[in-house]
Amino acid sequence: MQKRLHSILGLIFTVLFAQGQTVESDPQTFKDMAAVTLDSIYVHYGVPDESLLRETYPFDASHKATYLAEESQGDQRPNQYSYLWPFSGSLSAQVARYEMENAPDILEQIEQRVLPGLNAYYDKRVPHGYASYIQSAPQSDRFYDDNVWLGIDFTDLYIQSGNQKYLTKAKEIWEFVASGMDAKLGGGIYWYEQHKTSKNTCSNAPGVVFLVKLHQATNETDYLTQAIALYEWTKTHLRDPEDGLYWDNIKLDGQVDERKYPYNSGQMLQAATLLYQVTGEDKYLEEAQEIAESGHNFFFYPPGEHHSGDFRLLKNSDLWFIAVMLRGYVELYNQDGNAAYLNTFRDNLQYAWHNLRDTDGLFHKDWKNQSRPAKKWLLDQCAMVEMYARIAVL
Repeated sequence: MQKRLHSILGLIFTVLFAQGQTVESDPQTFKDMAAVTLDSIYVHYGVPDESLLRETYPFDASHKATYLAEESQGDQRPNQYSYLWPFSGSLSAQVARYEMENAPDILEQIEQRVLPGLNAYYDKRVPHGYASYIQSAPQSDRFYDDNVWLGIDFTDLYIQSGNQKYLTKAKEIWEFVASGMDAKLGGGIYWYEQHKTSKNTCSNAPGVVFLVKLHQATNETDYLTQAIALYEWTKTHLRDPEDGLYWDNIKLDGQVDERKYPYNSGQMLQAATLLYQVTGEDKYLEEAQEIAESGHNFFFYPPGEHHSGDFRLLKNSDLWFIAVMLRGYVELYNQDGNAAYLNTFRDNLQYAWHNLRDTDGLFHKDWKNQSRPAKKWLLDQCAMVEMYARIAVL
């Protein structure tokens, strides 16, 4: 693996210097960046003789597991492996690479390394779903949003490969996610199963994306009907009318947490674009374009601020939040052909490669490049693989 890493790095540096380190001149460059970063992940987060991954690098053996159904259990049990959420990022990264080039060897990696690891989190409480920590540990919480991300990935795998088993898994996951809906607040999906106190954009917005993709995969109208209803519920309860971006969650007492994260608005951007794609209704495209413009203004600095370049630098956030936001902008570009937003992402990803990486080939997440903590989170690294893969094909 190290030999492959060095050879690809050499190729990348040759290409970059030969082309004056331009951003858009050779998409192959971003493809190689995705592969190099993935290799770094498995070198530094891998667990010998297992398909599981560590939560952080360097690994902290004293870190205790949380998200367990009984919180006191976390005081006793070391967190030897990553939680489901970061591990699921390795599936998203590989699915993005598979969509990028439809290569059989990438699907083989998914089958032989990612899915066996994912199975360690599979939980047979009814309805079946994936728990936040491995099944061999004390019973852990089940988050609806964790499962939605997996459902999207399995649906995408089915659409790309045609293998029915991926669609079967996606449908099973939707049954679990749907169990997190009720009539309180007029609908919507809770955040997680054990504490049904809020309904969050991070479970509802990707829930719309998941449903539309299931409709595209099956042509079943019920999925589309549910998608439209869930989209309208999320827009009604969690949209900021001032800029069209999305707040984080609403409590059952009606109190709204007005924090804004890139992935929440990014998923409603993708949801609106997908609904436009399948219904042809212009209102969805117009709403998507409003989110895109507002997000470009809100989640990026103005040109020149905090950076000497002439592009909009990303504001600090978890890198995975940014990767999920990028999904929405890619979806919109595929419908309206406006490349301006994706050029901003390209600039940032090129900048990140040269400025945010350490000697281990891993990324820190301070876009102003002022802080370089030694410990790095698995999910942030998986996000960079996904972003490089998605931008490589555009």
